[in-house]
Amino acid sequence: MDTGTRILLRTTTRNARRLWSGTALIGVHQVCEALVPILIGVIVDRAVATGDAGALALWMGALAGVFILLTTAYRNGARLLMKAIAEEGHTLRVEVTAKVLHPRGVKTDLRAGDLLTVSTSDADNTSYLLDYVPRIAGALVATAVGAVALFVISVPLGLVVLIATPIVLIALQVGAPLITRRVADQQELAGTASSLATDLVTGLRPLRGLGAQDAAAARYHEVSRASLRAMIRAARTQGGYLAASTIASTLLAGGIAILAGWFALDGRITVGEFITVIGLAQFLVEPFGTLAVVPSWVAEARASADRIALIEDAEHVLPAGEAKPVAAPIELRLAGVHFDVLRGLDLHVRPGEFVGVVPGRCGDALVRLLTTPAGYEGSVLLGGVRLEDLAGAAREVMLVEPHNADLFTGTIGSNVAVHTSNDPAGALRAAAADEVVALHNDGLEHAVAERGASLSGGQRQRLALARALLARPPILVLHDPTTAVDAVTEHAIAQGVRAFRNGLTTVVITSSPALLAATDRVVVLGDGVVTAEGDHAGLAASHEDYRKAVLR
Repeated sequence: MDTGTRILLRTTTRNARRLWSGTALIGVHQVCEALVPILIGVIVDRAVATGDAGALALWMGALAGVFILLTTAYRNGARLLMKAIAEEGHTLRVEVTAKVLHPRGVKTDLRAGDLLTVSTSDADNTSYLLDYVPRIAGALVATAVGAVALFVISVPLGLVVLIATPIVLIALQVGAPLITRRVADQQELAGTASSLATDLVTGLRPLRGLGAQDAAAARYHEVSRASLRAMIRAARTQGGYLAASTIASTLLAGGIAILAGWFALDGRITVGEFITVIGLAQFLVEPFGTLAVVPSWVAEARASADRIALIEDAEHVLPAGEAKPVAAPIELRLAGVHFDVLRGLDLHVRPGEFVGVVPGRCGDALVRLLTTPAGYEGSVLLGGVRLEDLAGAAREVMLVEPHNADLFTGTIGSNVAVHTSNDPAGALRAAAADEVVALHNDGLEHAVAERGASLSGGQRQRLALARALLARPPILVLHDPTTAVDAVTEHAIAQGVRAFRNGLTTVVITSSPALLAATDRVVVLGDGVVTAEGDHAGLAASHEDYRKAVLR
């Protein structure tokens, strides 16, 4: 079974109770809808034509009962189905988000905007299958009741419905694969445009500083136009399909009405039966149209289900380690590590030590190695346990705070206290982020826009640092945590981090002299290996390359 079909099948099975109960009630509603023109025809023949007041009252009562039943069935069926759709959409969003945020990581080429689209729009589109199934079932029930009624009135009229409906549906199935492809292309390009837009908005200040905003805008214009073209292609395909299905269903219903008129003039059916046929022909336009447009609906749900499956079936970056985290303080040891630009790196950070690493051009590689250790040679040990053996539990032992850390929509307080409900005051002071809080009358309740766009780069950096400190991991790795702050603030942060992390293992990957001066030991990397180590003052006095890298 292919992946998209598996996701759609799972959607129906785990909502089976509400889905099939709701579908049954929608079926009852459609039966009652089909009975309305039938009862009107009966009333005309048996009460109006005969002048029988008692029969008129009886059949009018039956018609009123049918209306009450169809209204009640629809209301309760729709309630069950809407609840199932809402809960399934929520469940799919949670499942996709959980996979993306899994501590072991996930292997995917999709960017942030694509992942956002999958966890929102695609999740909703897939859950809409729970709306399509009862619509399809109801349309089939309505068509069946209509066909039976027409058979009773006239066999040729019933045969028209029985033969022509499947032919129309089979003919319209030809367009389903094209709709699936074009909807999938549209969703993929929409995700790309969303990712690029997010990146541009977040990096607007640096782009302006480089004078590159026009080039960035031109790039976004190109991607956005491609997304627009894909959307237009998908809309054209779906619109053409809808037009063809509407024309086919209308012609079929119209053909039934014309044939019935001929039979009435020829005396083969009564006036009441003619009225019934005309009513059924008008009523059947909707179920015919529903059955005709089914492939378009399913194609869209299928395209979204395929994208959800792409995430859910993706492999984890880290293996399923079984080792248990060890208690703090913990040592960090890298032995003979070959990874990207690292060429046999040996690095030992003792338990509780505060170490500065001057990375040269190895900083990004070192951060990626410690964040998602895959595809490297050598060993990375946390407290004597291989990082791979800890797998997801490694997040409990070591927190790696990247240089470009994101903030989230919410408040300052909710962004800092992500890991714990503890009072963040100490961490805010250590990161000099208490000054950011003091700038706003509402303090920790001050609103933060998406990705911290309402704050300056330095403010975002300090709040992200406070968040990392408040987590109090046994090992904390910071990558250039002060590049966007002034020298005075940087010195205060260096002393604050040193005091706050006292007794806990801390690594700062940086070339900041203020931070390096606060460390117990400094390690200098060059050509992927350690080239020097010592304290800041000693290296500054004796090591030329160190002076060039740090004392600019």
